[in-house]
Amino acid sequence: MIPLCNRAGRRLLRVAGASQWLPLLSPPLSRGCRSGEARGAPAKATKKRGYDITRNPHLNKGMAFTLEERLQLGIHGLLPPCFLSQDVQVLRVMKSYETKSSDLDKYIILMTLQDRNEKLFYRVLTSDIERFMPIVYTPTVGLACQQYGLAFRRPRGLFITIHDKGHIATMLNSWPEEDIKAIVVTDGERILGLGDLGSYGMGIPVGKLALYTACGGVHPQQCLPVLLDVGTDNETLLNDPLYIGLKHKRVRGKQYDELIDEFMQAVTNKYGMNCLIQFEDFANANAFRLLDKYRNRYCTFNDDIQGTASVAVAGIFAALRITKNKLSDHKFVFQGAGEAAMGIAQLIVMAMEKEGILREDAIKKIWMVDSKGLIVKGRSHLNHEKEMFAQDHPQLRTLEEVVQRVKPTAIIGVAAIAGAFTEKILKDMASFNDRPIVFALSNPTSKAECTAEQCYHLTEGRGIFASGSPFPNVTLASGQTFVPGQGNNAYVFPGVALGVIACGVRHISDDIFLTTAESIAEEVTEEHLAEGRLYPPLSTIREVSFKIAVKIVDYAYKHNLASWYPEPEDKEGFVKALMYSTDYESFAIDNYKWPQAAMHIQDV
Repeated sequence: MIPLCNRAGRRLLRVAGASQWLPLLSPPLSRGCRSGEARGAPAKATKKRGYDITRNPHLNKGMAFTLEERLQLGIHGLLPPCFLSQDVQVLRVMKSYETKSSDLDKYIILMTLQDRNEKLFYRVLTSDIERFMPIVYTPTVGLACQQYGLAFRRPRGLFITIHDKGHIATMLNSWPEEDIKAIVVTDGERILGLGDLGSYGMGIPVGKLALYTACGGVHPQQCLPVLLDVGTDNETLLNDPLYIGLKHKRVRGKQYDELIDEFMQAVTNKYGMNCLIQFEDFANANAFRLLDKYRNRYCTFNDDIQGTASVAVAGIFAALRITKNKLSDHKFVFQGAGEAAMGIAQLIVMAMEKEGILREDAIKKIWMVDSKGLIVKGRSHLNHEKEMFAQDHPQLRTLEEVVQRVKPTAIIGVAAIAGAFTEKILKDMASFNDRPIVFALSNPTSKAECTAEQCYHLTEGRGIFASGSPFPNVTLASGQTFVPGQGNNAYVFPGVALGVIACGVRHISDDIFLTTAESIAEEVTEEHLAEGRLYPPLSTIREVSFKIAVKIVDYAYKHNLASWYPEPEDKEGFVKALMYSTDYESFAIDNYKWPQAAMHIQDV
């Protein structure tokens, strides 16, 4: 039986009335006919047979199994008598996907596919990453986390609770995969801009690791999502009889720290010191201190601090090509002084130092506004991070006052306060600057400081805009159309993870995130800038991640940070060989015969 290839698939879809999805079959995504057999590749070995094959998402190919594979694996009869290429399977998924009107239903469709057929799930994601990323990650993943108890279908990841303290090593043994290279862990206390969602926060590590694979090519079986459930302070969840997490207030202090310590030690004991551990959506108080505590002891980073910083600075680097001056010529005002703001500010200072200015002079160009107003010297109850950026200036209460007095060239919003960039602020920015930089980076979309339309209209098309969540294109009365840049952390963490895993980096320095920012900015063309884009199109994100990984590998070997030797001569080929492929593998057993004489059966 010959699987359907592109030509047959096109005919089938036209008959089915789905010709609008035919572009999915076009190169470069379709390299010939994607069937159940990878041409020229050795057969994938598995000892599983029968029903276990069709229920294992790592192995299941659905109706892409050939007749030979079905007979050999003992699954003939467990599938309909139909043989499909992966291309046609993608189109079948799309036809089902388009019947769903709500983004949450679309999210559930994709997560169900991930539970059923892993390679097909990632093939669908990579077929149009710009379309699907807002569904599997921000902003839809925020809604999915809020509804996680109702949307829960099948366990994905490891739930470790405060009551498991002393037994985490045993719990890790419950996970079926042994070769874990990357872990994303959260305690659910600060999910996006939504606050404490407790165990419902598991949607974030699951979504992040899906992008590790879709955008960075990290093998999904080498990824482990983890939720540390220490309780929740969310009264709505505590009073909800359907809540699926621990129903008590958050445990803090010594017990909490001991749980994290044990987790880090157990992970490295089982998976090695090179296992990447990404901290995600921890509250500010824990995020900074845990990063400081572990960054030089383990292979770890905090995406909310360092990933956000890298993607924001990448956007600023691109913006400098529009303003046509240096980073040190700019003055920045931040709405928010949490982990994202501090991470961005510290990386800006680092980049300014690289330009040749003194650290103290760089810090004077960073102004921060929190819930109590401008952060100034002498203000009480400032933590260490805020003290670093406290300015010698009279106290100001509001962001509008600060913008009016300081006259910044750039404003960056990371406090999840919707509408914080008011009409007055945007008009003031346009009056101070020929090309004002406006970054509304808070997630999800409902928490953005301003919309793209507001920025472009109120600055008369002169604003240089980027956001954390996607916004539609904006056309002004003049007819000029802008494509808003989305400063999505997905430009950063997949490529960083791939590069770190590839060469076995033990400790991830801020230099790696500055290198990543430079790499992303280099991928922005003059055509992109003319459209208003500060980032390369999301459709190219896998290529962007690949280039980041190669640069990190090169940096790691030059600075003696790599663990794997000898150093590869062809670093691009080295990284490419490690990347996950969505192509199906053949399960057909190598079938051959000996010469007839050698197979002669001896008889009495």
